[in-house]
Amino acid sequence: MIAIIDYGMGNLRSVQKGLERVGCKAQVTRAPQQIVSANGIVLPGVGAFNACMENLRRFDLVEPICQVVRQKKPFLGICLGFQLLFTESEEFGLQKGLGLFPGRVVGFHPEEGLKVPHMGWNRLDKKKESPFLEGISDGAFVYFVHSYYVAPENKSIVATTTEYGIPFVSSIATDHLFASQFHPEKSQEIGLRILANFARFAEKS
Repeated sequence: MIAIIDYGMGNLRSVQKGLERVGCKAQVTRAPQQIVSANGIVLPGVGAFNACMENLRRFDLVEPICQVVRQKKPFLGICLGFQLLFTESEEFGLQKGLGLFPGRVVGFHPEEGLKVPHMGWNRLDKKKESPFLEGISDGAFVYFVHSYYVAPENKSIVATTTEYGIPFVSSIATDHLFASQFHPEKSQEIGLRILANFARFAEKS
């Protein structure tokens, strides 16, 4: 079973429907025991960084998330659920994240002529191979909605970048974790392939 973490924010149902479309049983939950015992864990997210961190603390979800990542359980972070994995964010002043990866979440600059938020379809430039990106070609288009992006300190975890005024990190991958700034559940066939890859990886683990 895949656990989709419910912390009162985010597009939970659309992520669940996306996983169901690829034949994967997924349950929306905020029960710590269900999260730590799941075959795979999804941390989605829509909203403000600090509000999400406050909700994770309020529902006692910080430790279960850190536990499953440290235990190298299959893990998928989406959009804000990607950003929360890092040390801190500049959104509305400096805010502390989960600190599972060193790095800072920084904002696009509209004064440089960019429309903010970055919203719509954009391409992926693959930087390394990963089981989570199996069958995804370099240059594939996926769907974004965000005003901030992650600047990881460890460049070896970068799986893809995307160009929007500057090249920014659009996903990371380790041997057990994939996290993306884009929304797989909104990215049609490409996104469903990524969700299927994650589901298959979780089943094997």
